[in-house]
Amino acid sequence: MSTTIHIRTSTEEQNPQNQLADCKTLLTEEGYTVVEEKQSAFKDKDRPLFEDIKKQIKQGRVNTLIVWDLDRLYRNRKKLIQFFEFCKIYRCKVQSFRQQWLNQLNDMPEPFNEIMQGLMLQIMGWIAEDESRKKSDRVKIAYKNRTKKWGRKPLQNVETQVLELHKQGKSLREIASVVYYWDSARNKKFVSKSAVHKIISKFKEGSS
Repeated sequence: MSTTIHIRTSTEEQNPQNQLADCKTLLTEEGYTVVEEKQSAFKDKDRPLFEDIKKQIKQGRVNTLIVWDLDRLYRNRKKLIQFFEFCKIYRCKVQSFRQQWLNQLNDMPEPFNEIMQGLMLQIMGWIAEDESRKKSDRVKIAYKNRTKKWGRKPLQNVETQVLELHKQGKSLREIASVVYYWDSARNKKFVSKSAVHKIISKFKEGSS
């Protein structure tokens, strides 16, 4: 049996080497394996590397799993609890650099160690879920605000381009073939001939 260090980075800003250096401080033996995942912490599906770790735990080939933070395992509270129950069944000890109280609980006599571990895991799971919800809400709000900002400015640019090409004597078809804008989903869209006609008509009415 051996020790596995599981590193999971979710953004380009996170440095896996920093996580690895922290995790190594928990090592009690020389032999260990490092498994690095690069994936968002919000996406717990399609994690072949992590599933392989679970398979090795089940086979008895991993007796200690070291992570930098428990949220690197799961941000979902129920899944985190289920994973610890899974590790308990197959006698795999989980250690975390940022939650070193796990190590202290291992030294407590039974059944107090299991009682305290279950309580602390519930608390950590709730915290992780709350942070996930808050981040998700911030992303949604930012997207909505960005969408609103995109709405008016592209139309203003389109009107300016249409009128400039109209002054140059370009036809409706010619104008519609070159003037475009980006919609809220950042897809490139060309203006229609009817839209070009409306912009020009609106300009003429305003000038009269």
